[in-house]
Amino acid sequence: MKIGPYQLDNNLFLAPMAGVTDLPFRSLCKQLGAGVVVSEMVTSDPSLQNSRKTKLRLASEIDSDKLDYLPNHKDPGLRVVQIAGGDAQIMALAARNNVKLGAQVIDINMGCPAKKVCRKAAGSALLKDPKLVEKILVAVVEEVDVPVTLKIRTGWDTNNKNALLIAKIAEESGIQSLAIHGRTRACKYVGTVEHDTAARVKQSVNIPVVANGDITDPYSAKKVLDYTGVDGVMIGRAAQGKPWIFREIDYFLKNEKLMPAIEIAEIEQILILHLKNLHQFYGDYQGVRIARKHVSWYLTNQDNIDLAESKKEFRKKFNQIESGDQQLSAISHYFNQL
Repeated sequence: MKIGPYQLDNNLFLAPMAGVTDLPFRSLCKQLGAGVVVSEMVTSDPSLQNSRKTKLRLASEIDSDKLDYLPNHKDPGLRVVQIAGGDAQIMALAARNNVKLGAQVIDINMGCPAKKVCRKAAGSALLKDPKLVEKILVAVVEEVDVPVTLKIRTGWDTNNKNALLIAKIAEESGIQSLAIHGRTRACKYVGTVEHDTAARVKQSVNIPVVANGDITDPYSAKKVLDYTGVDGVMIGRAAQGKPWIFREIDYFLKNEKLMPAIEIAEIEQILILHLKNLHQFYGDYQGVRIARKHVSWYLTNQDNIDLAESKKEFRKKFNQIESGDQQLSAISHYFNQL
């Protein structure tokens, strides 16, 4: 699969997730098998460009010297920055600024269902206004000389599914790749996902199409690819606490069998590396607090681990730790119990 001139390592995408896919996490996912990783959604609002949150979200793989890496890995991959907004000219300016900062691909968010985003006529709220969608896409594509991609949902609600229309507008506007979450804006992240829309879109356009939504393991990834005929799949929440899911899916797709289960020692190595990078990237105070949710996700995903100390009790104690060194020591002690 290609995006513009870029040949991808594979067709597995890490979905952009606000508060999750920061540089430490997406770098780790790339090392563990993701073909493409996308930044957290960045606002196009120029009044917020100098805020600490926005600057950290804009931190691309150019800043990879701030991170430690797994052995034999140092591949930052494509620098893909996702932007959001409802004004065509402001979005175009945001795209240009991000390219100046090193973005190799600009991804436009028209899929976020969050109220605070939709209230500003951005994210999936834009699906209500195809003319504005076209205006934004054309403005951004014409403003930058890098590929522009788009993320959407199937529509606003179950009675207003217009992904096929938006996909055709996207292709005609010069969009290089389209990702579709198989729910409407009204569905948010609950209820049954459907990939029929992605299948129909794939048949209607000539640009790469990526399916997103409830792809949680190698079996579901292959099922969606086979059923829809799309070019790739995008994994979001299933990667939280399990960044090696990309490696597992890639192996399954290439070999038609599951790869051996990850060793406990490697889980510890990955988690320790993740925490160290969070502490280095954010500083000890903020990094320690961000680390807490990631540790909770890692532990939740390890149902096969039989511990002397319950996960619940460990999480409670871990969330009271105030220093990075103490967090690392606690994790090492936790795994030493195995």
